[in-house]
Amino acid sequence: MATSQRLFPDNPQGAGVPATRSVRVMLVDDSLVVRSILERIVDQHPGLKICASVASAQDALAFLSCEPVDVVILDIEMPGMNGIDALPHIIERAENARVLILSSNCVEGGPAAIEALALGASDTLAKPGRGSFSGRFAEVLTERILSLGQQPTPAATRAAQRAAPPPAPVAIDSAQPIECIAVAASTGGIPAFASFLANLDPRITAPILLTQHLPDAFMEFYAKQIATMTTRRVQVAAGGMAVERGHIYLAPGDAHLMLATHGQRREILLDRRQTDNGCCPSADPMLEAVAETYGKGAVAVILSGMGRDGANGAQRLKAAGGTVFAQAPESCVIWGMPGAVAKAGIAAATLNPDAIALMLGSFLAGRGKP
Repeated sequence: MATSQRLFPDNPQGAGVPATRSVRVMLVDDSLVVRSILERIVDQHPGLKICASVASAQDALAFLSCEPVDVVILDIEMPGMNGIDALPHIIERAENARVLILSSNCVEGGPAAIEALALGASDTLAKPGRGSFSGRFAEVLTERILSLGQQPTPAATRAAQRAAPPPAPVAIDSAQPIECIAVAASTGGIPAFASFLANLDPRITAPILLTQHLPDAFMEFYAKQIATMTTRRVQVAAGGMAVERGHIYLAPGDAHLMLATHGQRREILLDRRQTDNGCCPSADPMLEAVAETYGKGAVAVILSGMGRDGANGAQRLKAAGGTVFAQAPESCVIWGMPGAVAKAGIAAATLNPDAIALMLGSFLAGRGKP
């Protein structure tokens, strides 16, 4: 298989300065044919610019040592260092870049996709057959690249946060025990939730409800992956399932995770009605149900993700007396969902996921109560 590479200098001789900044894209794939096709797709969009097209992870790391990149398109199956092994090194070396895994292994439900997202990839996309790169695939690919590349870098979001006026302080009731933790997450949410869970005080046994935007085929594998991180029992939620302490319930990919109360028993209720934000599963109905069921004992954690899913539900939860936390921009892949909550003044605090978990242990457990 051909492995030649192309580098595209930023300032070729005689080139003018572009009026607007393009998204800088690096392609990493051992197939020269695939890279050539991807180059044509990317080059056709005026907002995108190929800055490097390389055949190996080693070549990618060497380029990233010298040049900035906005989006890295990374294959998994490559000779030498494969994409999964290279991913943490590329993220570290690329600093502000987002990584889009493009691989035939990333089919719906594929464990490689979940593993890549857990390691910090911003998104995954299944690589089509060689005769299927045009049409809808080309549109989806350019949309994904633009979405990732146009997000503010961590440095930019930190600067914006410094420039913004500090939010009004929100009182946290340290005597109120936690009765339920509801977590909303999308792009970048998998590593964020892992960090949150790793730092959560084990004395906090309140049930955790998680809405993570993923296709339904991914959910069982993702639940198994979460189970390796915790002693809690992890389940993909099913209708009628009892909500118990020490459990994590993951919304299925085709329904909203909600609650029903029957006397002292609280049960999972699944709802497939369309929401205003178009997400399924959506965090808004989950948070609204948690607010109605648990009131002051409810805690919402809004993690990295595109859009504003969870903002309306978080508002309802706060109005019911619950407490809302949002992930800080510097640790987000995309500060859309937590940003919407923070900008609306709903969040009691805007922190990195580990710090949110530590704050729950310090301020909301209430004299050692679970």
